[in-house]
Amino acid sequence: MLSHVYVGINNFEEALPFYSAVMAELGARQRFVDTHRPWAAWQPAEGPRPLFVIGAPYDGQPASCGNGQMLALMATSREMVDRAYAAAREHGGVCEGAPGLRPQYHANYYGAYFRDPEGNKLCVVCHDAQAD
Repeated sequence: MLSHVYVGINNFEEALPFYSAVMAELGARQRFVDTHRPWAAWQPAEGPRPLFVIGAPYDGQPASCGNGQMLALMATSREMVDRAYAAAREHGGVCEGAPGLRPQYHANYYGAYFRDPEGNKLCVVCHDAQAD
C-alpha cells in the first residue's frame, strides 16, 4: 500500500544517527545516504519497498511537525519494540509512552511511542501475541 514515507528534517547530522539506530533495531537496510542533499533512506530487509526517508524539505523551507501526525513502524516481536525504543532514547529521542501493552487498541498491541530529536512522533509496534 505504501511506496515511501518522507520525514522532514532540519538537523540531518543529529537525525541520521537517531534513525540509523532505530532502523537497525527494526532490521531495515540502509538504501542510501547523501549528506549534500541531505537525505537518507532505509528499506525492509526482504524487499525494496516501502522506503522510509528522512531529509530536508524539497521546497527549501524548514521542516515542522504537525499535531496529530505520527508514523508507526512495525516490529516482529515485543523485544524488537523494546530495543528500538531504547535505541531511540539513547540517540536523543523523547518518551511519549514507554513500551507496553495497549489493550485499548487490541489484546496483543505492544507499542512504544517517542519523538525524534526534531519533535516528529513515532511509534514502534508489534501486533503479535507474546511468543512462548
